Amino acid sequence: MSINATLFVQAIVFAILVWFTMKFVWPPIATALDERAKKISDGLAAADRAKAELSSANKRVEDELVKSRTENAARLADAERRALAIIEEAKARAADEGGKIVAAAKAEAEQQTVKAREALREQVAALAVKGAEQILRREVNASVHADLLGRLKTEL
Repeated sequence: MSINATLFVQAIVFAILVWFTMKFVWPPIATALDERAKKISDGLAAADRAKAELSSANKRVEDELVKSRTENAARLADAERRALAIIEEAKARAADEGGKIVAAAKAEAEQQTVKAREALREQVAALAVKGAEQILRREVNASVHADLLGRLKTEL
């Protein structure tokens, strides 16, 4: 066989191989490549969507955090105002109660003073009578001199 015939046969075999590859081998490979490219593009699109959703979720979380912080600050301020009001009210009640206790103590002290004065008047009157008895060396009748003793009590 000559080189031209060999070259011609090889060209025919090559053409058959190209035709066979284009007809039976290339379409499944192209389909697999297309599917792979579609999966990659879908994955990239899903990643972009997830990234956008993550950014949106982060923004919502930040907004909620800011909202909850302001609510907490408002609640704390309200609680502090309530505590101060309760403390002031308790101080006012304590002052009123203290005033009542002091007034009651003063009234009781006044009563005790009056009782003590009355007791002292009685004792002074009795001592005056005894002293007068000793001076006069005779007995003084308290019922006879009751008027005199009454005046002596009032003077004391």
